[in-house]
Amino acid sequence: MEQTNPVLIASIKLQIIALFINGKSDKVYQMSSSKNPPSCVENSLGTPWGLHQVNQKIGAKQPVGMVFEGREPIGLKYSECSPEKQQKHLITSRILRLEGLEEGINRGGSVDSFARYVYLHGTNHEENLGRPASSGCLQVANLDAVELFDLVPLKTHLFIHPDS
Repeated sequence: MEQTNPVLIASIKLQIIALFINGKSDKVYQMSSSKNPPSCVENSLGTPWGLHQVNQKIGAKQPVGMVFEGREPIGLKYSECSPEKQQKHLITSRILRLEGLEEGINRGGSVDSFARYVYLHGTNHEENLGRPASSGCLQVANLDAVELFDLVPLKTHLFIHPDS
């Protein structure tokens, strides 16, 4: 399998995502992975490891902070939601839906990242970035989600390192 350009590498241990363009580190983004231990198994709520690719890009032209449910914008930014809703971890701004590329690790059966709806997305809890806080997805700041959405094409590889 040929490496894509650009490529993303996420470190669960360091809670960062690095963007590489033409083989050189271009930018590093702070992230939050799962508050549960890394896991590729469905219903574990753990961040899956291994090689993935961006399979879908959702949210083009939506305002920064838009909330998505079922991959559809709800018409409200997170700041416009009820206080109760704002306490939850919302999917905001942009979604890069991930597809596992390693059969039996993050693809197929009960370990399928795509079937688990694993995303790289914006969050309404940017204060948690830099430490595990999600339910399995990779969360980034809203402006970073928009920037990554614009920078990486479909099929871009994302390697998630479990740092075990």
